[in-house]
Amino acid sequence: MSVQNLLVELFVEELPPKALYKLGAAFSGVLAEQLQAQGLAAADAVVTAFASPRRLAAHVTAVAKQAADKAVQQKLMPVSVGLDANGNATPALLKKLQALGADVSDPAASVAALKRQPDGSGKVGAEALFYDSVVRGATLTAGLQKALDEALAKLPIPKVMQYQLETDCELPGWSSVNFVRPAHSLIALHGSAVVPVKTLGLTAGYSTKGHRFEAKLSTVVVPHADQYDEVLKRDGSVIASFAERRAEIERQLHAAAARAGGSEDGKPHAALQPIEDEALLDEVTALVERPNVLTCEFEKQFLDVPQECLILTMKANQKYFPLLDAAGKLTHQFLVVSNITPDDASAVIGGNERVVRPRLADAKFFFDQDRKKTLESRVEGLSKVVYHNKLGTQGERMARVCAIAKAIGQKIQGQGDADNLAVQAEQAARLAKTDLLTDMVGEFPELQGIMGGYYARHDSLSTEVAEAIEDHYKPRFAGDDLPRNQVGLVVALADKLETLVGMFGIGNVPTGDKDPFALRRHALGVIRLLIEKDLPLQFYELNEITENAFPEGMLENDWLVLEEFFKDRLRSYLKDWGYSAPEVEAALHAQGMTTWSDLKIRLQAVHAFAALPESPALAAANKRIGNILKKAGEVDAHVNPALLQEEAEKNLYAAMQKLLPESQAQFQAGDYTASLQTLAAMRSPVDAFFDEVMVNAEEIGLRMNRLGLLKSLHLAMNRVADLSRLPS
Repeated sequence: MSVQNLLVELFVEELPPKALYKLGAAFSGVLAEQLQAQGLAAADAVVTAFASPRRLAAHVTAVAKQAADKAVQQKLMPVSVGLDANGNATPALLKKLQALGADVSDPAASVAALKRQPDGSGKVGAEALFYDSVVRGATLTAGLQKALDEALAKLPIPKVMQYQLETDCELPGWSSVNFVRPAHSLIALHGSAVVPVKTLGLTAGYSTKGHRFEAKLSTVVVPHADQYDEVLKRDGSVIASFAERRAEIERQLHAAAARAGGSEDGKPHAALQPIEDEALLDEVTALVERPNVLTCEFEKQFLDVPQECLILTMKANQKYFPLLDAAGKLTHQFLVVSNITPDDASAVIGGNERVVRPRLADAKFFFDQDRKKTLESRVEGLSKVVYHNKLGTQGERMARVCAIAKAIGQKIQGQGDADNLAVQAEQAARLAKTDLLTDMVGEFPELQGIMGGYYARHDSLSTEVAEAIEDHYKPRFAGDDLPRNQVGLVVALADKLETLVGMFGIGNVPTGDKDPFALRRHALGVIRLLIEKDLPLQFYELNEITENAFPEGMLENDWLVLEEFFKDRLRSYLKDWGYSAPEVEAALHAQGMTTWSDLKIRLQAVHAFAALPESPALAAANKRIGNILKKAGEVDAHVNPALLQEEAEKNLYAAMQKLLPESQAQFQAGDYTASLQTLAAMRSPVDAFFDEVMVNAEEIGLRMNRLGLLKSLHLAMNRVADLSRLPS
């Protein structure tokens, strides 16, 4: 059996850059999986993906020319159908065997070659006839054809294009082909031999094309599967590997940045760094086949424009890498990843500098024009912008957010300074969305909030208000920073709560993967703000404040749906800290817990308690106490020492008198871990109580006293967390 490495390359016109990496990984992955499924490639075969703007390729090690034959046993039919009363083959059996290619010239011999085995139905005596045969292993030509067809069919292409091929026949004509881009050549090499597979109107061969402008040969011939990337580099001036090309771009970017630092008037500059943007790096890698990083610059006067605007226009529109100084401040230099390497790069550099200049000039024009109007003067314009057909205009939404922000500001600090916080939060909420009406945000929606902060400072608003306007969208994604000041915290909470309560109130609830209003992200943002900023706000109070800001009758859905949605997000958030599901549930169901701000220390305490040897027994006892109290109905947490009769209940009461006040003091001091560990000493008296005391005594006074004892213990044990939810 001949085993060689396999190479498959499909050469096409320029592929979509944002999808190239996924296309390359999918093409090589499915191709290898299909070869392995057919026994042509080993399970541990090494698969190397190649992807450049004009090609998808895969190299698979140790591929067989033909798969090994495989023994197959096939169930034919029940014995009662296949054999007559004398044990001879029925016509149905002979027909079935003939269809399978078996020799039926001697029916008796054919029957003798079959096996009688239980048919798997489970019925006593039910048997079927089974036929053993050997299936010849797939040839590489057939197997690769199937794998190639499957790999192309499963490419993650959102939309294909249709193009025509001229048919090879005496009468000229055209046939239609559907693919992401027109394909021009196909390579399929098993070692040095061509595998004659076909696809998209192409037949496999040795040749492909190199770099569109800099290839040394017009046609690049690959003599062996293992020489693919080497020959493409040498003769085609192409780095076929996406990963290798990406690493080379990174290397060149940092080298160019170091050179750009240079010196001025004999003094060395501070080190410069290209902006870090993984998505931009991936996209640029997908645009070039032979990267060449060049340093360009623009006029320093454009640096008067907020750097976020300049960075965004250079990245989004031109795919440039802005250069930042050591403090993260934008410089007037930027890096271009060119697809050509001319002897004199001045024309390329000059061309890119000319192209970027109008973009930066537009940004400066927008910035200058926007500052001619104050944010306050734009407030009225919000009433002309529709937010949602069921929730009104942006102006109406702004009024709701203002009311919510004012109420939350008053809640956070009570009286005194709260009035100032509430006033500032209301002002920031009133102006937070006005930058949506500016030219800059109209051109670059990604800058909303950021530009509002710049314009607020230009309007001489306070730093707190300007930062709140800039930060009120935060956190925008997992791991994003939170607002810098309390005004920003309040407005961010108000903005997210208004969105959540409003959307849930009109029935716009996320389903499956669909979440067009990013409600999951908003909910996680609220959770992070409450917990990470230690805000003592109760969820039901926040919901009530938010609902009261909406006109009566606008909202229809029950807020309990939203509460459950929040708790699902909260569970995921807490588990991401590394806590187990039982620990999270225990903390969430603590007795009388109304805020989420101290969940972190509750979970730390629960985690430490769960590691104690007493934990399983106390968790079981807690669960048992809960079940007893549930059946008992209303129980007063009161104990009359005079009614304690059994030694075990007296000992339990004595332990409670000693340990519960200590645990309570630790709880009130915020030392939840110590509070739970103090309760761990209750294990022995609790175990003895359940071993020796009948709780449901016949005498009513005695029974209620014992229930009161358990009620007092249950309240104390579940103050930090519901211990019954831990493993017992």
